[in-house]
Amino acid sequence: MASNPRSGGSKKGPTKGSGGKNKRGLRGKGPTPKAEDRVYHKAHKAAQQRKTSNASAQAKRKKKELGPNMVAGRNSVLEALREGVPATAMYVSGRIDSDDRVRESITLATQRGISMLEASKPDLDRLTDDAIHQGIALQVPPYDYADPSDLLEFAAERAETPLLVALDGITDPRNLGAIVRSTAAFGGHGVIIPERRAASMTAAAWKTSAGAASRIRVAQVVNLARAIDELKKQNVFVVGLDMDGDVELPELTFTRDPLCIVVGSEGKGLSRLIAEKCDQIVSIPIAATTESLNAGIAAAVSLYEVARARRP
Repeated sequence: MASNPRSGGSKKGPTKGSGGKNKRGLRGKGPTPKAEDRVYHKAHKAAQQRKTSNASAQAKRKKKELGPNMVAGRNSVLEALREGVPATAMYVSGRIDSDDRVRESITLATQRGISMLEASKPDLDRLTDDAIHQGIALQVPPYDYADPSDLLEFAAERAETPLLVALDGITDPRNLGAIVRSTAAFGGHGVIIPERRAASMTAAAWKTSAGAASRIRVAQVVNLARAIDELKKQNVFVVGLDMDGDVELPELTFTRDPLCIVVGSEGKGLSRLIAEKCDQIVSIPIAATTESLNAGIAAAVSLYEVARARRP
């Protein structure tokens, strides 16, 4: 007869319980922490490195946004100088081959009183964030943004009915520059842009505006929806451009009133909150075969229609 393994005569001896003395040791310790949360795990170290890298990149982007903008390359520098883009200094390599573009850039910079500094290739690489600079770079100072109230005061000084343009989600600085140019061309008094997730007045925007940025102010606001509310308190009518508008542009009834035209991004159009803030949503009649208009073109067409309606 087989012996009972728990009997006193077994080789292992009798098995005893703890009698409840080690009850806490039997409790579960909960779910296993994620690898990223375990300080000794390599995934935790990798996560910390990513956080540090992201924070550094954000700080670098913020510093770049707040600091001067560099225009690099012979063609770009020459175009910027020709278009009157404001500049504080021009950096030129000491061993650069002087072609026609470089000579003209030096001439224009001298005429405008822009400081010219000799810089080595490593210095230019650092200043331009390793862009292809071809031995020449132009330093553009940060844009001096206005307040929306300044734009209304500008219209009052000219004894004109305010005409403003607000941009909702426009991220291409060339579109911003084109809209600034159209605003100046059709008698507008300024452009309003949000501070975050939007194009700002960089050298690219200055160039596209073809000098109009020196005549038309751009206001930057923290919260576009709040800025629109403030405009409405000042008796400014706000209309948004959208393909599914309540009325078509020729039927707009606010053209002779203080007006702000809101232009949305090309991909998403007006955001829901901004659309709700508008007094009216207006569409531009276009051929059925055309999906949509470029944001800059849509703004130009709308500004022209308002300018036409305001003529005596």
